[in-house]
Amino acid sequence: MSSEPDPRSPSAEPSPDGSAPAETAPDVARGGPDAAAGPGPTDPPPSAPSAPSAGTGPDPTRPVVVGPQAMRKPERTETRMKDILGAVLILIPIALLIVGVGRGCSFAPTGPELDPGAGPTVDAPARLTEYARVSTFGLRVPDVPWRSNSTDRGPVQGGGTAVRVGYLTEQGRYLRLVQSDASEEGLLATEGGPGSTAEGVTRAAGRDWVTYRGNNGEPVRIATLPGSPTVRLLITGSGTDDEFRALAEATVRARVLPPGGQTN
Repeated sequence: MSSEPDPRSPSAEPSPDGSAPAETAPDVARGGPDAAAGPGPTDPPPSAPSAPSAGTGPDPTRPVVVGPQAMRKPERTETRMKDILGAVLILIPIALLIVGVGRGCSFAPTGPELDPGAGPTVDAPARLTEYARVSTFGLRVPDVPWRSNSTDRGPVQGGGTAVRVGYLTEQGRYLRLVQSDASEEGLLATEGGPGSTAEGVTRAAGRDWVTYRGNNGEPVRIATLPGSPTVRLLITGSGTDDEFRALAEATVRARVLPPGGQTN
């Protein structure tokens, strides 16, 4: 009795050249005896590893790449610290300036008092000698025991010239002596400022000094000397009445430098 070949067995058909039939590999898909060596008919085919889904942590096997950091808003503590440091840097020079000014100036009811040793020292007689060489009127050189800290020569409102010398008294008060060939009105406007008011006449060094109150609150006293050309003296500053009189006496009695470099 003949039997049909088992379809699950290897094919036994002869080869075209009459040689022995070649065995075929078992059909893995059919679940043959060698199917255990490969995936079963129900196993899913192998696939490439998928990328990590969103929300999962970084792969520890991959190197960490450091790139540009995202900008962030500074914390409140960082902002406060920056503000404090900026304020300190601004306040330090201001404090140094206040300390420096405080050493050279102090308050007094009659006006600011300056440190007699602070500031520059000027050789007033030498400067007055230089100014006299280009002056059209004689200049007086007062002999006072005070330190001169400034000199100046400049125009006056309405015409004329003013020669100024600043002095610091032993008590640190300031007085300015002005010698000029200008009118009283022009001299007052230049030295006392606008809004100066008359207060009367003060007698000193044998002369009448018309007294005004300058716009800075300091007295301004003006006297006219005899002779030609007409010369006027002005004294102002925070000095006391006694210091004013001392400077007035020293100026009226001082030696006179002739104008234009002339010799006596």
